[in-house]
Amino acid sequence: MNKVANNIKIVQKEDAVLRQIATDVPIGEINSQKVQDIIAEMKRAVHSQKDGIAIAAPQIGQSLRIFVINGELLHKADARSKKDDADMVFINPTLQKLSKDKKDMEEGCLSVRWLYGKVRRSSKATINAYDEHGKKIVRGASGLLAQIFQHECDHLDGTLFIDKAKELWEMSEEEIAEMEKANQGHE
Repeated sequence: MNKVANNIKIVQKEDAVLRQIATDVPIGEINSQKVQDIIAEMKRAVHSQKDGIAIAAPQIGQSLRIFVINGELLHKADARSKKDDADMVFINPTLQKLSKDKKDMEEGCLSVRWLYGKVRRSSKATINAYDEHGKKIVRGASGLLAQIFQHECDHLDGTLFIDKAKELWEMSEEEIAEMEKANQGHE
């Protein structure tokens, strides 16, 4: 079953595209209308979900090595992130360094609704990629952002978090809304 939001389809775990190794985007095509349209669709998709902190191109049915992070939601979830709220685009990302220090981190996924679990992730990561304008970027991260880098790169390699997770559990959208409401008073 596919989750459809504002005519944007977010494919679910049964879809074969999520199990494919995504194809590199040719550097000379990053500024093409096709790639820019895919990036725009990814941004609409991630922003269409209250809990959409990041999305990979395969999640909208495009087997390309691109992921987008919702800057506004990242900042709300992690005060250490930059306050500019700009979305971040990573094209042809490769994880260059992963810390030996690992932690069990709670994860969910827009393509595995409403399952959650704990995944062992490196607490720090460095990524090499291109931005949406074709500029080379190298970015180090810790905490939530490092976790996102690893989760989204897994997507691009055909791996879902449920393949690595321990202690899977299910929560309904209503339960999540109640939990968020209860936490608002504690911020």
